[in-house]
Amino acid sequence: MDHTDRIARRLTLEDRASWLALGEEAFGARPPGSSALAPPVSQPPGLHRWGVVEGGRVLAQVVGRACASWWGGQAVGTTGIASVAVAAEHRGEGLLRGVFERVLAEALERGEVVSTLYPTAPGIYRGLGYELVATLDAVDLPTAALAAVRPGVGVSTRRATPDDVPALRELYTGWAREQHGPLTRTGPLYEEAAEEAIADHTGTTLAVDAGGRVLGCVRWDRGEGYDPATARLTARDLLATTPEAYRALWAVLGSFATVAGTVRLWTSGADEARLVLPGVTWQPVDRRPYMLRVLDLVGAVEARQLTLPLGGAGGVTLRVAGDRLGVLDGGYRLAVESGAPATCERVSPPEDAPTLTPQGVALWWAGAQSCATLRRLGHLTGPTDGDELLDALTAGAQLHVRDYF
Repeated sequence: MDHTDRIARRLTLEDRASWLALGEEAFGARPPGSSALAPPVSQPPGLHRWGVVEGGRVLAQVVGRACASWWGGQAVGTTGIASVAVAAEHRGEGLLRGVFERVLAEALERGEVVSTLYPTAPGIYRGLGYELVATLDAVDLPTAALAAVRPGVGVSTRRATPDDVPALRELYTGWAREQHGPLTRTGPLYEEAAEEAIADHTGTTLAVDAGGRVLGCVRWDRGEGYDPATARLTARDLLATTPEAYRALWAVLGSFATVAGTVRLWTSGADEARLVLPGVTWQPVDRRPYMLRVLDLVGAVEARQLTLPLGGAGGVTLRVAGDRLGVLDGGYRLAVESGAPATCERVSPPEDAPTLTPQGVALWWAGAQSCATLRRLGHLTGPTDGDELLDALTAGAQLHVRDYF
């Protein structure tokens, strides 16, 4: 078949009707009764939409979201991949590879050294160098059990107002920067007005001390109905700086026990909020895997400011092989001096250098798996002399995500 007019290019507003139709085909139509989407007058800042177009029809599309994520206290330039779709008749033709190459090349130009996404089919993205590093989880808790939580001593709760948005952002940043993975929620994609940040949910409840200082928050949506057997309250961003603040917020959610029998919390990893609960009921009901790919290993190592515990020093020369996008393959030298961040440079590696796959690079850099696990999975081969150093460099904070895109 002649595809001479098929081209991979940046999508413009003239393509909007076609990309919306492709999005509905891939992800389903909008719920009945939804208001029509207002046509934008310009492309939203921070979104970079590319597609394969043939005869005016978008056959495949990928959106890159310019953002940053926290990794051990460092904000690392990140491109989040969203809205990946291929027309049904053209799946399996390899259309995504060319679009990904362009989106990720553009991300590198902006200084975004890693890329993340939520896959519906992880196998597709493994072929592009991504690997699973975390999950965004929904867990259900019986509201009646939360009603039994002892309210926090010395802590009161109140409804947030737009004036509280700076304190909410500070609270989130204080938590997120101590983890691996959460978005920084900074940049053009997060420049919403204070009123919108509050109005997006039924309520945002704050836990405050006697002096009015914000110690915690939870955003919640009431949902429909008031039959405890069927009604559900949905909570997000349950964060606090003290156990008493966590208890106060849990108690507020528990106060809905007579009208909503279940609280659904969106969370990830080993959530510290669970540690103040008297019971153990924590039922996972939804899991959304999160994948990561390193785009620039030198830049990604330097961005994380990796150091060794107790001021140790060392180095390892390794090779990356198997990158279908042709970005990571080659040799690298990682070195760290006592008390200084690790450096990384491209080198000509010896024939017997330890070798990582692109997926192995993602798992190692994110601290998601040990070198021993990478070897069992075939993502790391060759001499083991550098394994202890590699493990020590990226160990530490927990992996968490809180934003779905």
